[in-house]
Amino acid sequence: MKKTFTFIVLLLTIKTFAQNNSKIAFQKSRYELAVSCYKKADFKKAIDLFYIASKIKPDNEIGIESLKKVDTLKTILREDIMTQALGTWKMIGDKPVWASNQTSNNPDKVSDEFVEITKTQILFFEKNKSTQEKKIIKTEDLVYYNGEESDSLFSNIILSDGTIWNCTINESSTELHVINLAKKGENGLEEIKTNNVERFYVRVK
Repeated sequence: MKKTFTFIVLLLTIKTFAQNNSKIAFQKSRYELAVSCYKKADFKKAIDLFYIASKIKPDNEIGIESLKKVDTLKTILREDIMTQALGTWKMIGDKPVWASNQTSNNPDKVSDEFVEITKTQILFFEKNKSTQEKKIIKTEDLVYYNGEESDSLFSNIILSDGTIWNCTINESSTELHVINLAKKGENGLEEIKTNNVERFYVRVK
């Protein structure tokens, strides 16, 4: 009986050791691929890979170094998207430019909707199509949303009503896409997984 018990313990030890080795090997492969992407300035791919590596074994050397890289890249990527986002954008609806007919969308609308983005604020306003009169709707502080500690999401912002929006801009910096991912309230974070509100904007200035 004692021999059987010892054998079982030995098997479990070997299995655990093998699993740990497998995890470490996978972590190392993600880290090395992340470093390769980083050297090629493919920062968006690199931050995702570093994040994966940091979560596999958070307390080992690779995990700690990966976490530092995530924070560094998040700062770089936020600076990049801010440079792209600065300016004035016109809302065209809930479909991208290629999928929408701008000449026929809401032809009876009296005003067009715009957002003006600075380094610290987002100004929402309307402009009358006929008179070109500008009416400010609201002003929001530009606040990045940091969810999980050192996560790889760098372009989420949170508004004063608690809604959290993911923002992306195309390579030519001519189209802005925002989608409502969640809302933070008194009861914590409520993720929105279906029927997410999304808006597309084109640059006008």
